[in-house]
Amino acid sequence: MTAKTSHQLFSFLAKQIETFLKTHHGEHYQSHIERRRQSSMLGGTKFTEEEIFSLGFTFSFPVQQYGINKGTLIRWTKGFDIPDAVGKDVCALLQKEIDALHLPIRVAALVNDTVGTLMARSYTSPGKTGTLLGAIFGTGTNGAYVEKLDRIKKLAKMGKDAGEVNNSTGEMIVNTEWGSFDNHLSVLPVTSYDKSLDADSNNPGIQMFEKRVSGMFLGEILRRCIVDLVNDKSVPLFKDEHSNQNDVHSTTNIHDQSSLYQQYGLDTSFLSITSGDNSAGLKVTRQSLDSEYGVSAASAEDAEAVRLIAAAIGKRAARLSAVPIAAVVLATGKLDAPRDVATTEPGKQAGADLSGDVNEEDIIDIGVDGSLVEFYPNFEEYIREALREVPEIGPQGERRIRIGIAKDGSGVGAALIALVADRAMRADSPNDSAAGSVSSFLSGLIDNVNRNLKIRV
Repeated sequence: MTAKTSHQLFSFLAKQIETFLKTHHGEHYQSHIERRRQSSMLGGTKFTEEEIFSLGFTFSFPVQQYGINKGTLIRWTKGFDIPDAVGKDVCALLQKEIDALHLPIRVAALVNDTVGTLMARSYTSPGKTGTLLGAIFGTGTNGAYVEKLDRIKKLAKMGKDAGEVNNSTGEMIVNTEWGSFDNHLSVLPVTSYDKSLDADSNNPGIQMFEKRVSGMFLGEILRRCIVDLVNDKSVPLFKDEHSNQNDVHSTTNIHDQSSLYQQYGLDTSFLSITSGDNSAGLKVTRQSLDSEYGVSAASAEDAEAVRLIAAAIGKRAARLSAVPIAAVVLATGKLDAPRDVATTEPGKQAGADLSGDVNEEDIIDIGVDGSLVEFYPNFEEYIREALREVPEIGPQGERRIRIGIAKDGSGVGAALIALVADRAMRADSPNDSAAGSVSSFLSGLIDNVNRNLKIRV
């Protein structure tokens, strides 16, 4: 998304919030409108605390966060480009547009989607162990994990800029922004398609890991591969002119206006379609090529070639996704000194059922969310396959890692954080901050959510 001003984006968000209130809290909204009308007649429109809804604002872009509801945008990712928002407090920008609509809403918490996923998984995870990592594998990719305060060297370097750090838990949530891992391309795999995709993106040279892993880009990588092969006269892809080799007895043709010739014209969901296609002659894939992408009369061989390329792109993304997961698990020392790890029964899929193999105390719990990990066939198993190949983890370590979907985790987690932040703010009033350090405050919330919060969402 591109826009000339941040007003366009945040006013749109505020209007969506208004629509949500009308739809799901109609009675409250109508009574609010009536009170506002009466108050304006008396010369005032101030809301009471009981009338205000607390909002958890999920914002999945890099920010420098200074408080539970304060944070300035560092840069846009995932194709967004709204220059005048960079360096500004995104909560203040949203609150301004909410206030312009006179809505009884207060932005109570600014939450990265990974932190929301971590919180949601912490609340719903089975067993006794806490959740170590919340990760997103969807349109973008990122992760947030729980780290010991004394291991976070950045705090000492920041000095007063770090704010007042809450030491009560001895832990802090770290938003890794791993989508920018290896922007210098020291170790990441690089193909000509990766290079051209990056050069044509809104943010060339950054988010290089994300551009190989996330759902926004996988379809575009496949599209560039297909177009390159189609343009290569030595490659027979979509060039079948012999009806006896084509079971629909027609010449394969790509329409001039096919979205294959448009940037981001091939949706990543197509990779899932090809991966899950078990139909005779890959009929489902061929129908999708025809109806969605203007490729008529594609042969079974064409479909198989496309499926193989798509599978390589998807598997590479999943295996790369294992890299930051392994890094967090190893860096936090969670694999050190397991109490008891049994041997997986012969023929049993590693990681498929932890209950009989690993003591609950030894489980490393990870919450994930996003369309890729949820819908791409075998995405988690490809991750696990790569984890088993990491020498420091191996098959035994991989069995200790429990990966669970935190469905809509970013939104649910933001709601949980907003709820507890609102309670803390009301208890600490007149202070306007729920904690000096948002990350250590959130790590404390994990305990609060797990032990004390009785409201189910």
